[in-house]
Amino acid sequence: MHYSEETPIDDANFLDYADAHGFGDLHLKVDPATGMRAIIAIHSTKLGPALGGCRFVEYPDSNTALYDAMRLARGMSYKAASVGLPLGGGKSVILKPKGEYDREAYFHAFGDFVNSLGGRYITALDSGTELNDMDIIEQHTSYIASSSRLQGDPSPFTAQGVLLGIRAAAEFKWNNPSLKGLHVAIQGLGHVGYDLARRLHALDVKLTVADVNKDAVARAMHEFNAESVSTDKIHTVSCDIFAPCALGAVLNDNTIKALQTTVVAGGANNQLAHTYHGQKLHDLGILYAPDYVINAGGLIFAADQYLNHSTKQLPEQLKNIHTSLLEIFHRSTDENTPTSTIADTIAQEKLEHTA
Repeated sequence: MHYSEETPIDDANFLDYADAHGFGDLHLKVDPATGMRAIIAIHSTKLGPALGGCRFVEYPDSNTALYDAMRLARGMSYKAASVGLPLGGGKSVILKPKGEYDREAYFHAFGDFVNSLGGRYITALDSGTELNDMDIIEQHTSYIASSSRLQGDPSPFTAQGVLLGIRAAAEFKWNNPSLKGLHVAIQGLGHVGYDLARRLHALDVKLTVADVNKDAVARAMHEFNAESVSTDKIHTVSCDIFAPCALGAVLNDNTIKALQTTVVAGGANNQLAHTYHGQKLHDLGILYAPDYVINAGGLIFAADQYLNHSTKQLPEQLKNIHTSLLEIFHRSTDENTPTSTIADTIAQEKLEHTA
């Protein structure tokens, strides 16, 4: 699993990092009764309460977990701002132990932790957490955007948003928003990647896919007439659009040199291994759809669930992804600046100009 794009912070400088990146709150919780150790990072509440998922994964150390929470919280602030949601950005991490533990007890304790913040942070599903975990948390707090009561899987909306982003890229690059006749290479056939493949196939798009799950690859080959390559070769496929939909840091010094594509637009988080890789893509003339904008569909859905908005307005809200990306692409061209930098600048402008 990829945690960060920089050297992890240490005990001596994490507050300096938080200050430099505009953080509002950092909350740490150790529960002696259960052994649970958790972090809630709140980057910003300028636009509204901070919504962001709860991760339950193993980390090599607590500093790495803290950095992961902070980095992801900032990304959630930018994601919400980029698509016009009345939300701030936060993220939580429960450190998964290597030995035995009581999962239910952990999430009961975490529910109390979330509730103690009085609504500044709203939790939701993320890597390593399940709907049953969210149901336990909901017994202790109403500040939650994923549960059995709040029915629905966010991944179809993430995939729908990624498709809209791909349309925006194709419209900008080739004046071909229909996508017909294009070739897309999809890295990762999880919930989002597989749904994206289904949607693209329906639009007569040629597909090449890769995943560690051989059954998912076989299904895509059968259902979508997709070609397959190994996971270590998918980024080298000669295609129109490369769609990373698996782990982060896929765009790094080695993979960027091997790309044979014109556009990178996919649903994975934290696709750039380092900030400067956005500049590398720009210098190569590869159009990059910033990940936290193109994959914002899941957040839009979760926000509607929490705010009790009608799902009828979801299609219009999802269109903000298309609109936002076109703005980023045009501004990137006008200013000769990487799209990743433009996306950050626009999000920061929205946060700074909020009273």
